[in-house]
Amino acid sequence: MSNNTILAKLEGLTEKYQEISHQISDPAVMADMKRYVALNKEYKELEPIVEACADYKKILHDLNSAKALLVTEKEEDMREMAKQEIEQLEEKIPVLEEEIKLLLIPADPQDSKNAILEIRAGSGGDEASIFAGDLFRMYAKFAEKKGWKITVNSSSEGTVGGFKEVICEVRGTGVYGIMKYESGVHRVQRVPQTETQGRVHTSAASVAVLPEADEFDIELNMNDVRKDTFCSSGPGGQSVNTTYSAIRLTHIPSGIVVQCQDEKSQIKNYDKALSELRTRLYNLEYEKYLNEISSQRKTMVSTGDRSAKIRTYNYPQSRVTDHRINYTMYNLPVFMDGDIQEVIAQLQLAENAERLKDSEL
Repeated sequence: MSNNTILAKLEGLTEKYQEISHQISDPAVMADMKRYVALNKEYKELEPIVEACADYKKILHDLNSAKALLVTEKEEDMREMAKQEIEQLEEKIPVLEEEIKLLLIPADPQDSKNAILEIRAGSGGDEASIFAGDLFRMYAKFAEKKGWKITVNSSSEGTVGGFKEVICEVRGTGVYGIMKYESGVHRVQRVPQTETQGRVHTSAASVAVLPEADEFDIELNMNDVRKDTFCSSGPGGQSVNTTYSAIRLTHIPSGIVVQCQDEKSQIKNYDKALSELRTRLYNLEYEKYLNEISSQRKTMVSTGDRSAKIRTYNYPQSRVTDHRINYTMYNLPVFMDGDIQEVIAQLQLAENAERLKDSEL
């Protein structure tokens, strides 16, 4: 891509940024909350592109000035300084252009959203439930490192520990754009706590990460929703099994059922359940988008196929292997303690390479 082509694209988006800046200060736009929220989101997404445009223009300007100085300057010291500056700037330009190419690829509009995280025990009986609990702890530690807030909506504990199922909200900056790479089947190879003869077993747990829908993403007709209340179960103090604080919502047209019993307050449980219901309905449409993208790419890094085996955790070898990018590391205890950013960074690099290829930039 030539300098002129990059500049033309950047300047076009800068004009759009300035236009949106005027629109969001218009009282008529501010009165339309749905439009105002959408414009604000687009405005924030364009900010890094506008900043890159300013940096790119400055480098090109400085390069032209240095070249002009080299032509007109007679003093040898000044000519040498100009040569050095030209060399430095010409090294910076390709690096900045690669960064700009990535910025110019339309981002997945879901990436900035919070997420609903679901972990379910798969094959392997009690050991699968224990592993599901290990994965939950891993993500909780990772969320803590990122400064995110993780809140359990509902859970079903395993008979000897861990979870048969746990569903939670993860809130923070760009949660879905990072956590989406975790969707799929996670396989563990280790000697289970329940094994008496020291044999290595293979078990599995499935992880699903859904972009959380907000009230502007989907219009939900409450006449289509049946609300049921019931007593909470599990640990929680005196209110458990005595007050009808747990909420179950059933979306009659789709048959989707969600429930929340984590809070002692019925109102809080209802709000959480409603948010999860919106997300599940929203994701019915989002799945179609994921399937369309995955059919266009040879490898779908942030896979829409949540039944695909994506990662193996081998305890005897202290090995973690991500099968999508054939990436292996040998620090399993650290990884299980929430230090998963390195693998996610590799997955992001792989996806960015795919997106660059698709974009023809």
